[in-house]
Amino acid sequence: MASSEEITKKAKSNLAFALTCLPKQRKQDMVVFYAFCRVIDDLADDPDIPIQERRKGLTRWKNGIVDGFDQPDELETEVTEMIERHSISHQPFLDLIEGCESDLEPQRFQTWEELKGYTYRVASCVGIISTHIFGCTHPDSQKYAVALGHALQITNILRDVGEDLQNGGRIYLPLDDMIRFQYSERDLVGRVHDGRFMAMMAWQSDRAEALYQEAVDHLQPEDTKALKAAEAMRKIYHTLLKKMKADGFRVFDRRYRLSKVKKTAILISTLMS
Repeated sequence: MASSEEITKKAKSNLAFALTCLPKQRKQDMVVFYAFCRVIDDLADDPDIPIQERRKGLTRWKNGIVDGFDQPDELETEVTEMIERHSISHQPFLDLIEGCESDLEPQRFQTWEELKGYTYRVASCVGIISTHIFGCTHPDSQKYAVALGHALQITNILRDVGEDLQNGGRIYLPLDDMIRFQYSERDLVGRVHDGRFMAMMAWQSDRAEALYQEAVDHLQPEDTKALKAAEAMRKIYHTLLKKMKADGFRVFDRRYRLSKVKKTAILISTLMS
């Protein structure tokens, strides 16, 4: 398997971009953690890997984190050392793997509460682990991480509505919310972009907005410096959410992103604040 550095450079994600504001050792540990997240996500989503092989790979990670790896490769060794260095509980890693494992088969979420359980596992757990690597000390920072994780994942879900449909007919929008706006699964599969769709997407956007604000409300002065990278992520994704909303959520025919110049400006302003 490739090293954590190689995996992170290849991904070119917003998270990898935000890590530039971290001290050297914490940055390296976040690179390792990010590489772990990418590998787990790929095992869940890569259609080119047989499903039994993907399931076997996820099981190896779960067992290895709890009991140690048999003949660990470079990344497995780095992850084990990172966990020990920061004395991180195994549970959020196991929850994260379980969340990604649930994506091996297309799934539906009837309610926001059901979806919230998923977004906690695949996103909030990432934040919880990150607070340990960042060196946070205030207990509210974990509440910040949980709320921000939900907000980021909702933003991803809204951005990826069209792509998820192409990837095995995946739908992450709560079915109850679709019913609320009289917008059917058949409408979604048919890429119907009308007033009902925009109202439904705005409803999800408002939920994310409330969660972004909840994260800010939990941000404590003593951890402000430690959470600079997380705050850069929050601002980048919140800006992306507002961009989608202003454009009428045209997610069926475009992939929304921020330019590198815009992301750099957000990162610099975060570092200076």
